[in-house]
Amino acid sequence: MTGIEELLTSRIRDVADYPEPGVMFKDITPLLADPAAFGALTGALADIAVRNGATKIVGLEARGFILGAPVAVHAGIGFIPVRKAGKLPGATLSQAYDLEYGSAEIEVHAEDLSAADRVLVVDDVLATGGTAEASLQLIRRAGAEVAGVAVLMELGFLGGRGRLEPALAGAPLEALLTV
Repeated sequence: MTGIEELLTSRIRDVADYPEPGVMFKDITPLLADPAAFGALTGALADIAVRNGATKIVGLEARGFILGAPVAVHAGIGFIPVRKAGKLPGATLSQAYDLEYGSAEIEVHAEDLSAADRVLVVDDVLATGGTAEASLQLIRRAGAEVAGVAVLMELGFLGGRGRLEPALAGAPLEALLTV
């Protein structure tokens, strides 16, 4: 384990049986409360953005906002929030996707992305990959290029990487930690 992996891992708290019995929730709030750990995290994600030539960061609601906005500032590029349906004013593009039990929809302002953009999706966790997959479809529908996906933590046992790889179409998926 590298120094940053040790630092990040040491600041993630396991919460048993949350949000339901049998689930071990990975709580990142202690990491966010530690300026050294939060700074190391945003710096590492910003390095991924720069290395992949990103011109914009897309942050997925809600923890992707917390991580994506400082990453964009650190990398010197723009930040675009991808929200749940009905939360953005004005013209939007929307993308529906399936969840384990039901479906959901995300939106982005149509004018925030263009063909000149290379977009890195930033989020806290890659779980089943449904939201990330929908965001990649949305980015491409807006005419932008996908620079990749970067997450703090990948829950490998849920198979999100396998689901996401076809949608990535060769763009990288980078996780700082794999659980």
